Amino acid sequence: MKDRHLFLFGGSPPFDKILGRKFANLSLNDNGKVAILFIEKDGWEEYMRKYKSVLEENGLVQFTYLPLTSKPSKSTIEELISCTGIIICGGETELYHNYIVETSMAKHIREMYEQGVPVSGFSAGALICPDNCVIPPIDNTENKHQFLNGLGLIKDCCISVHFTKWDEEENLKTALARTQLSIGYGIDDEAGIYFKNETLSLREGKIFNFVID
Repeated sequence: MKDRHLFLFGGSPPFDKILGRKFANLSLNDNGKVAILFIEKDGWEEYMRKYKSVLEENGLVQFTYLPLTSKPSKSTIEELISCTGIIICGGETELYHNYIVETSMAKHIREMYEQGVPVSGFSAGALICPDNCVIPPIDNTENKHQFLNGLGLIKDCCISVHFTKWDEEENLKTALARTQLSIGYGIDDEAGIYFKNETLSLREGKIFNFVID
C-alpha cells in the first residue's frame, strides 16, 4: 500500500516554503504533472502563477489547468487521472463542494489519493477535503453553519481556515460539538499542515489545535 499525502492551507497561495518543497518532491514521479482545479473567473491565468511559484522553484514544470463545472467532461477526468499531484484552489466553498464533492470527480480524486498522489487544498479546497465539510457562516450564502459530506480524505478532524482573520475559534468549537469529532485544526492565512496517512506530520505557520475529551 502506498503512503497517502494531504496538504491543507488556511489561505491563498503561494505554498509555504517547506510544505511546497514537500509537495513538489512527492509530485515529481514520472517527471511530474500537477492538476490545478479551479472555478474559472476573469484573470485566472495570472492567478495560477501564485500556485506554481514555489513548486517551480523545486523542479515542477508541468501543470494542467482544469476549470470546474457541474458535469466534468470525459477529457477533464482523463487529464486529471494522468497527473501526479492535485491542487484544489480557493474561492467560494459552496461551488467547490458542488463541482467536486457532488460530481464524478470526487471518486477519481479519492482513488488517486489512495494510490499515493498528493492532494493539496487551499482555503475552500482545504474545507472540502475531510469527511466532514464544515462551512462557517462567514463563508456561505445562508450565513449559518453548513455541515456537508466532504471528499473523505481525512475522517477524524474538523478543519477551519482563515482562522485568525475570520475569528473562527467559537465556530470551530461549535463544529466539533456538532460533529462529535475529537480534534479541530484552525489554520491561519499563510499557514499549512501536512498529513501522511491521515496523521499530522508537519506544520508551517500558525496552527491552532482544539481537542474535545
